[in-house]
Amino acid sequence: MTPRTRAVGVEIAGSGSALPEHRLTNAELETMMETSDEWILQRTGIRERRRYDTSKPYPTTELGAEALGRALADAGMRPDELGLIVCATMTADSPTPSVSCRAAATLGCGTIGAMDINAACSGFVFTISIAHELIAGGLYDSVGVIGVDTITRHCDYSTFGRGAAILFGDAGGALVLRRSDDARKGMLAQAMHSDGSGARSLYIPNGLGQIVDAEPDPRMDEKIQMNGKTVFKFAVSKFPEVIEETLDTAGLRAADIDHYVCHQANSRILESARERFGLPESKLRINIDRYGNTVAGSCPLVFDELKREGRIEEGQRVMFIAFGAGLTWGASLWQL
Repeated sequence: MTPRTRAVGVEIAGSGSALPEHRLTNAELETMMETSDEWILQRTGIRERRRYDTSKPYPTTELGAEALGRALADAGMRPDELGLIVCATMTADSPTPSVSCRAAATLGCGTIGAMDINAACSGFVFTISIAHELIAGGLYDSVGVIGVDTITRHCDYSTFGRGAAILFGDAGGALVLRRSDDARKGMLAQAMHSDGSGARSLYIPNGLGQIVDAEPDPRMDEKIQMNGKTVFKFAVSKFPEVIEETLDTAGLRAADIDHYVCHQANSRILESARERFGLPESKLRINIDRYGNTVAGSCPLVFDELKREGRIEEGQRVMFIAFGAGLTWGASLWQL
């Protein structure tokens, strides 16, 4: 992809996030499986993660709608002023209707278009790039983009499933993208990639017949199956590659970016990227210690934290980066 000129700009008009109340700490996990706080911290950097209330029938919709409602308030917009909702999620509350349709009804958005996109942990990054083009192309004046997952429903909280269970948490985040008369604002470059041949490294089987590289066990059905070493190697490789690719497309250097809003998969991967590109801590936020890996909710949660702290300013350049199941990886670079 090469940079393109635009007749109109696209601005990030507002952001919001939502978290379950329950804090699932490493100490609590120690009572559920053979593990320790020290072991988890050393390998992942995680101290606690959030877990949704299992008595709620529509937790993904609830978190997604709450996050988008806050993003709309931040943008100074009413729900009925929104043109479209696109939700990145891999944990819809049911096969149909979509999370976005239920969120639109919950917020009172009227009969606007609404759809879900599933690219696992890369979902939000892919979706904001798509939403940008819908506005830049003149189809919509505003789009609400949600990234939300309640992935803990697919975790086995026993010693049998601890490899994945220690990593994941639930969260929702959202941005409101809006047409701007300033054509300088918007996406400068993007990258989307997938490698389905690596699907067996990180997946959730729907039936024992889908289980690969292991003897099928009923405890594995609908639970996260992960080859940790393979996924770590993939992430360490693709993470810096996609940053370099996106910078090259935009004709920029690593130092030209004000914030790297990264998917929070593992603190060691993020710290490795900091060192490789010579980035100060202020440019690459790590919050996995408090939330774990929240899948599509990860990047918007980081962005909203930065915005609420007053760290996000007009004129800055922000790169969103993610990698995950599929296998998928990508980036979206924005001029604010």
